[in-house]
Amino acid sequence: MGKHFGNLARVRHVISYSLSPFEQQAFPNVLSHGVPNVGRRFASQVLKVVPPLALGYLIYSWGTQEFERLKRKNPADYECDQ
Repeated sequence: MGKHFGNLARVRHVISYSLSPFEQQAFPNVLSHGVPNVGRRFASQVLKVVPPLALGYLIYSWGTQEFERLKRKNPADYECDQ
């Protein structure tokens, strides 16, 4: 009648190993290794990420303030209108 889906071809020289899910630990060493690893990775990347973000924020805030300043009329231009 044909071969089933898992047995369509014969694969040679491939070895696979597996471990029973009942023998695995779901979250091994999360608190002892995971949390310090997150802290270490964060500390190693903070000097690469924060300066460009801070520079971008400073440029954005300066641009917003300059736009608001230039949007206003100059009161000295209208002193002699009366």
